[in-house]
Amino acid sequence: MRWTIKPKPSDDKINHLAQALNVEDFVATLLVQRGIETFEQAKAFFRPSLDHLHDPFLMKDMDKAVERIEEAIANQERILVFGDYDVDGTTAVSLVSSYLKSYYPHIATYIPDRYLEGYGISYKGIDYAEDNEFTLIIALDCGIKSIDHVAYAKEKSIDFIICDHHRPGDQLPEAAAVLDPKRTDCDYPYDELCGCGVGFKLIQALGSRKGETIDDLIPYLDLVATAIAADIVPMTGENRVLAHYGLQVINADPRPGIKALVHQVKKQTLDITDVVFIIAPRINAAGRIKHGNHAVELLTEFDFDQAQQFASEIEQYNSDRKDLDKQITKEALAQIIENQETEQFTSVVFQEDWHKGVIGIVASRLIETYYRPTLVFTKSGDKYAASARSVKGFDVYNALEACSEHLEQFGGHMYAAGMTILPENYPAFKAAFEKQVQETIQPEMRTQEIEIDAEINFAAITPKFFRILKQFEPFGPQNMTPVFLSKNVIDTGHGKTMGKEDEHLRLFVKQNNSEGLAAIGFGLGDKMEFTTHQKPFQAVYCIDENEWNGKVTTQLRLKNIKP
Repeated sequence: MRWTIKPKPSDDKINHLAQALNVEDFVATLLVQRGIETFEQAKAFFRPSLDHLHDPFLMKDMDKAVERIEEAIANQERILVFGDYDVDGTTAVSLVSSYLKSYYPHIATYIPDRYLEGYGISYKGIDYAEDNEFTLIIALDCGIKSIDHVAYAKEKSIDFIICDHHRPGDQLPEAAAVLDPKRTDCDYPYDELCGCGVGFKLIQALGSRKGETIDDLIPYLDLVATAIAADIVPMTGENRVLAHYGLQVINADPRPGIKALVHQVKKQTLDITDVVFIIAPRINAAGRIKHGNHAVELLTEFDFDQAQQFASEIEQYNSDRKDLDKQITKEALAQIIENQETEQFTSVVFQEDWHKGVIGIVASRLIETYYRPTLVFTKSGDKYAASARSVKGFDVYNALEACSEHLEQFGGHMYAAGMTILPENYPAFKAAFEKQVQETIQPEMRTQEIEIDAEINFAAITPKFFRILKQFEPFGPQNMTPVFLSKNVIDTGHGKTMGKEDEHLRLFVKQNNSEGLAAIGFGLGDKMEFTTHQKPFQAVYCIDENEWNGKVTTQLRLKNIKP
């Protein structure tokens, strides 16, 4: 791994903020690195407030969306709430449908089948709407490029309201309203909302017309926080406010479906990382293994006993997903080893019976072992389908575009994409993709990088410092958990490896005359040799808490060590 220390901001900025806030210089450094340079910005960062949320009517077409929904309700029209099968889509559908159902009965939901319909608005979904006399479809987390689908619906006298957060193409669908803060003609002050976030702005606007305040909508924020965490959107601006208050709802009074999921794992207090690794994969597992409808059923159920039943089914889907993921990863790694004759710049693997719902996860797993752009193919009908994942800094979407003559279709973004291909084109595509990556990838992109916020001494890790660090939460893109470097660290002789295959490392470390600190390094068992016989080493780590037998202590979560 490459260790890169982030550039230190100017001394003037650091000194100014340190004095304004009465904090240590290295705390001010962490804040300035996050774009926080004034007392007011720091106050907004450390004390998120619902008052900081923007007026939803600042979003282009919000007035049209609200008017069309009010018209539908006045005319007793049937409204179909449509969304993608991932966490952002299913939480958004659950949010908007449950809000509308709280005062209007003619509401139903639709999640496309991952395998039969694929991503986004589908013709099958529109036909379903026509067959069941729906005249308005609210599409969430999808639809911004569905020009043909919206036109098809219009021919059947079905209107669309699009609520999306993906980048629009050159043309917008001819919908009754298109809500997307990434529209070039939209002046909304914050354009990094997830799909569920855009859905929340819609219910905020609807609520304001009924005299509701933001306080009336707080119970819906458990869904919004879950989507923000799962969709890996920047943890800044409105997202930070919504996630902050949503976490409070998750921990204090969540909806029965989320309470039932948390109940399964028996954890007292959840932070944003727990939402990413505990709640989100379970919601996602429904769409991967069975159908996204199961996630919506869970998230809109208000009877706790019934919610527990749904949660236990989803727990089984998640367990099946883990087994599939583990087995396919093992088979894929074996393929890479078997075919590795020369130095490869990519990993491209195929097996026709691999489960389409987990190949994206497997691609990410392969990058953990072989750090390079990765495609995992399986058979889908009479074609091959793949998920692509990339390494930091390399645009896999552009690489696929350069090889698109071999592909049937593809879509995605810089770090993740999907595609289909005819079987006879697979060998030529595989060779073209390897060549394209070899010619365009920068040498430094081929080694995993750890970005370090600052070098500190253990003496700086005081209870006060940790209390301040906790207030940096919730963490996420553009506000990642701070990573520190310390040198001349020694293990006091209590170090050991842990795990079935000694894959983890547990140390008790000191630096100079500091107090000893517990340190845990997942996946670092092979680095034990650097720590024996009190040899000094360098450590890169985050600071967190360990709870054991009711006692909470500060510990280091090691990311890497070297002599």
